[in-house]
Amino acid sequence: DVQLVESGGGSALAGGSLRLSCKASGYAFRGSCMAWFRQGPGKEREWVSALRSDGSTRYRDSVKGRFTISKDTAKTLFYLQMNSLKPEDSGMYYCAAGPVNEYGGCPGDKAHYNYWGQGTQVTVSS
Repeated sequence: DVQLVESGGGSALAGGSLRLSCKASGYAFRGSCMAWFRQGPGKEREWVSALRSDGSTRYRDSVKGRFTISKDTAKTLFYLQMNSLKPEDSGMYYCAAGPVNEYGGCPGDKAHYNYWGQGTQVTVSS
């Protein structure tokens, strides 16, 4: 069975940093995507970033230059380094896994992803 387990959430002041981790078990990353999503209170779950198995990355505009998605393939760990945090970055963060789409890309559509972690809470205060 595929399992994704997030960790690393917590509280930070605006301008601070957090690093989220996602441990993937039972999942073959080759030819697929890992992504991070977040959901604030009363909001829809939104895509944050994606990492394709060849190392290609994508970010939503609001986090470009502040967040970095990466992987440690040997440890099947995926990370989201979040710097210069803002209060609007607060929410539950989820890692997700799924195949590349028909164009070979990693979409931002949450319906595309087959596997999800349980989430880790991030709270940024001003």
